[in-house]
Amino acid sequence: MRSRVWGGTAAVVMGGLLVAGCGGGGKDTADGNAKQAGKAASGGYPVSVTDCTGAKTTFSSAPKRIVTSNASSLELLLRLGVGDQVIGTGFPPGKGTLPGALDAQAQKVKVLGQTVIPKEKLLGSGADLYIDTFASMGSMGGGGMGDAPTAEEFQAAGIKHIYLKSTACAAQSKRPVTDLSAVEADITSLGAVTGTSAQAQKLVAGMKEKVAAVQKAVGGTAESKRPTYFFFDYDAGTKQPSVTCNRQVANAVITLAGARNVFADCDGDYKQVGWEDVIAKNPDWIQLGVRNRGSEAADKKAFDEAEQWLKSNPATKGLKAVEEGHYLRIGSEQTTIAGVDNADTVEEIARTLYPGKVA
Repeated sequence: MRSRVWGGTAAVVMGGLLVAGCGGGGKDTADGNAKQAGKAASGGYPVSVTDCTGAKTTFSSAPKRIVTSNASSLELLLRLGVGDQVIGTGFPPGKGTLPGALDAQAQKVKVLGQTVIPKEKLLGSGADLYIDTFASMGSMGGGGMGDAPTAEEFQAAGIKHIYLKSTACAAQSKRPVTDLSAVEADITSLGAVTGTSAQAQKLVAGMKEKVAAVQKAVGGTAESKRPTYFFFDYDAGTKQPSVTCNRQVANAVITLAGARNVFADCDGDYKQVGWEDVIAKNPDWIQLGVRNRGSEAADKKAFDEAEQWLKSNPATKGLKAVEEGHYLRIGSEQTTIAGVDNADTVEEIARTLYPGKVA
């Protein structure tokens, strides 16, 4: 299995590790986090959160100096309104990746590592909280990129260490990810930890409202009538396609939009396949998975290149979606990185696949 890390417009591939972009947990995660966040819903402490292994971290007050492992957790904190408490990040978002004012805030955050934050730099950062989105629990990347601090080292440095379940728990998920409950649970938990539960509830309510509207419009469509859908990760390389499996949050986005992920039959987050496997699936629609280039013109160029590659490649030009021009130009990040934008992507996909049914 191949895993990846997002950092701006580049993908860094490391064995056994997925950063920013795996969905996991499901209803069990949501229920557990909701219970743990109950006390904080009214702004009270102490607050406790658990990771995929059940390890509990308790907060007696809101953290004041937060370090994020990458853009996924950074964006959630910015949306919660606690960007001023973030003192550093790894895998920083590329300029223009985040919308509007969030982008300007993100660019001001100190970059502690263009990829994985070096162990010594993380431990010496002065942080009181490190939010981790790495799928390999207890690992900061391996692959020669440095060892992860131990629990004892985090404690000695005065740093509490928590994982985002929607991104770090894909490998532990026992079932396919078909909803955004784990993402919503993470937002709720981070709101509880940072004392911003009211904003967290607002963000979650907005997501639920959008998804509910789509489900009302297309949720009753019989499985056999739902169009098949392929997420073409153009930036991951074209020699051997990397596909999104059923433990990836993109599977939930596609499913909620009323489509069928053609690679929902593989257990895991990502998997490398051959083009013959894609041809065998012969999808009705193809999403051109392109990462944000920082400007509308640059994004358009990248989407054009991805489309042209499919049209000109002997292995793909005969696909049904290619022949019919059934493409969706929707960015990779908002589809494969767990966050608030997942709900917007559900809307966008559904509008294209079910014209006239989704407002």
